[in-house]
Amino acid sequence: MSHDVTAQDTETEPAAPTTTQDRGLRSAPRWIRTLVVGSVALALLVLGAALGMTLQERLNGPAQPDAASVDVGFSQDLSVHHQQAVLMAGVALERSTDPAIRSLAFDIEHTQLEQVGRMQGWLSLWNAAPLPTGRPMAWMTSAGSMTGMSSMTGMSHGGAVPAAGITTMPGMASQADLNRLGTAGGKDFDVLFLQLMLRHHQGGAPMAGYAAQHAQTPQVRNLAEKILVSQTAEAQYLTTLITQDGARPLPSPS
Repeated sequence: MSHDVTAQDTETEPAAPTTTQDRGLRSAPRWIRTLVVGSVALALLVLGAALGMTLQERLNGPAQPDAASVDVGFSQDLSVHHQQAVLMAGVALERSTDPAIRSLAFDIEHTQLEQVGRMQGWLSLWNAAPLPTGRPMAWMTSAGSMTGMSSMTGMSHGGAVPAAGITTMPGMASQADLNRLGTAGGKDFDVLFLQLMLRHHQGGAPMAGYAAQHAQTPQVRNLAEKILVSQTAEAQYLTTLITQDGARPLPSPS
């Protein structure tokens, strides 16, 4: 017996309407999509950090560093420092074709975004500003910890994330550096990315080392120590990749 196929039998579920916003996001460059997705991930990480800190405080007692503390200053400054590394890593994921560089960039992007989420969660719980409002690294007050900061005296973040290329802390890329990165291609791009990221890690290491020794709260000390260890290892790897490409590292930030 044959079965007549009716129009109703062949009907399919209507496709969900596609909004202009949906189409725009899919057609946007990858680094923009990364920032959008990263913002959502950051919000979730901040919430998770806040819940975790609340539980820890209930178990171990409250920890409320003041605005001038190492804990607050480190969390604010390193959030800004990390954001530029995330930006450069996103560009490398968009532009590089080298599997080793893409893998490294992926790790940097996701690891540092997660760390920013933790630090922003702590700052929220401490009722502190999410970003620095005064002179960068003023919380590093012991002898020898302010190396390389004489040229930054009087600089201020103004309470907002600085433009990606504004050099506010040692190791951060200048606008000229980022312009070069944006126009480079092929091997030139790969080498410049590696050089800028190595210098970025070198500039952040003293901040992490100081916080690991002087922060008031154990969670900040632990995170700073992990950052110091991981970025020291990454710096060695970055140096190896630069050498393999027949290039040299940029001068270390001083």
